[in-house]
Amino acid sequence: MKDFLRDNGLLILIAAVLLTLIVAVASAITGGTADPLTDLAGIITTPIRNGVNAVTNWSQERYDAAFRQDQLQADYEDLKLKYADLEKQLREAERDSEENERLRALLGLAQKRRDLELESATVTAHGSSNWDSTLTISKGSAAGIEAGDCVVDQYGNLVGIIDEVGVNWSEIMTVVDSDLEMGGLIARTDDAAILEGQFDLMGQGKLKLSYLPENSELMAGDQILTSGLSGVYPSGLVVGHVEEVLTEASGMTRYAVVVPETALADLKQVFVIKSFDIVE
Repeated sequence: MKDFLRDNGLLILIAAVLLTLIVAVASAITGGTADPLTDLAGIITTPIRNGVNAVTNWSQERYDAAFRQDQLQADYEDLKLKYADLEKQLREAERDSEENERLRALLGLAQKRRDLELESATVTAHGSSNWDSTLTISKGSAAGIEAGDCVVDQYGNLVGIIDEVGVNWSEIMTVVDSDLEMGGLIARTDDAAILEGQFDLMGQGKLKLSYLPENSELMAGDQILTSGLSGVYPSGLVVGHVEEVLTEASGMTRYAVVVPETALADLKQVFVIKSFDIVE
């Protein structure tokens, strides 16, 4: 082998130089085009690389979308919790506001009517039928409440009269009950009349003012008070206002339809008048 290289070395060197020159010339002519083997490998692997890239990109997009969906769901649940908390705070604020309003009104009533001894009670049931209109409250004889006591709201408007008493409960006959009858007074004219419930008006949440004086100048909007003339009930409690003045079927006398000043259906708390000063 050594003899071969020594005898033919010059030829081998010349052949290597010529081969190098041929490759260089071929590369220059083809302008950098890949050789056939490299080109074949590229042709085979390019679709595979493209497919892998497409799958990778699709998977990344799905992952990102799923992540965003989970994040949006988490944000939505968080917002629902915050909204529920705000609603709770609003309800509490409204209750506090209503309670403060009741207390302020009650304070005003207590200052205006120092002659009244009041017992606070909660309305536990509303009863209404074709025959009666009642409220049940949370206090009774144990709190000193008796049948015949008047009941007012926080503004001093008449709610009704205690009709039945238990140890820790009482039933109120409301101002529109068909069995109600008490003395009334027209505030503007100081004329006396009779307040009474009536079946057809009770269903409308109203009552009747009858036995009007012949020369009474009663008109719609007039305020009606309790007269207190009998000494059974306190005087000056606001009952309601006149809605309209009508003539009896006989055509001989007039009467007025009265709308209660208190909203009976909305009452949550009332005040029982346990004692009062009698006006002579």
